Amino acid sequence: MQETKSEIKIAFWGTSRISVIVLEEMAREGMLPSLIVTAPPRQKGRGLEMSPSEVKVWADAHNVPALEPEKLDSEFCFQLSTLDFGLFVIASYGKIVPRNILDLPKHGTLNVHPSLLPKLRGASPIQSAILEEVPVGEPHDAGVTIMLIDEEVDHGPIVAQQKITVPNWPPKGTDLEEMLGILGGKLLVETIPLWVSGKITPEEQEHDHATFTKKMTSGSGQIYLDDDSARMFRKIRAFDSWPRAYFTTTRNNLEIRVVVTEAHLEDGKLVLDRVIPEGKKEMSYEDFMRGQRGS
Repeated sequence: MQETKSEIKIAFWGTSRISVIVLEEMAREGMLPSLIVTAPPRQKGRGLEMSPSEVKVWADAHNVPALEPEKLDSEFCFQLSTLDFGLFVIASYGKIVPRNILDLPKHGTLNVHPSLLPKLRGASPIQSAILEEVPVGEPHDAGVTIMLIDEEVDHGPIVAQQKITVPNWPPKGTDLEEMLGILGGKLLVETIPLWVSGKITPEEQEHDHATFTKKMTSGSGQIYLDDDSARMFRKIRAFDSWPRAYFTTTRNNLEIRVVVTEAHLEDGKLVLDRVIPEGKKEMSYEDFMRGQRGS
């Protein structure tokens, strides 16, 4: 007897905003997971208060049980093994899931990855795509891949893939994340019934064409106003959420960090529009410079 969409028992693994976007698409199509696995609470904000992940907040709002394991150890593996899942889905979980856990469900573990694999494997495909040296203002392709996870990072065979063309590159990081999260969620919902019924044969990636992304850090967003304008503009776009693009300057003989929130290119030159100076609220760049001249 074939499993129908409503009969598939799914555990969803995710932590970040794009995970929530994928979950929204699953919920919209009546494919709520039976369990969500997400990262435990972390310190956030200026007060460093312990806060749950965005996915845990979503799970609570939709009455979906959620687990927040610190370790994916043998005890946790045994706990999952007793729940008899048909499929695991991973979308931006943030940790490497051990092989003994990946192999638990009958239909394996699928991963939603926001790039056209084998391009842009690794932890930062969205930001890395925006940072690529693509002509500003021209159309450029992006997309998502659903793959069967194996032992290597983003290396497993492709189950489904879909491409979109962004007409005016580069988009902001959060906008591209939204686009690819929705695209990935819709593709996932279409793919799961076909996958579990054996109607999809996964295809090996073209590993010789693989490219890899770097893990971004809090310092990745630093820009230099006398550097290449297009490259700095891409950084401002890529890091509009985290770690935020910024430059340093001096105010009252002290070095400060100035976050750039809006900018554009004009005649090939970078023009800053909105900034957040350290210790201040967001303001126009003109107002910031006026204050600098008066300090």
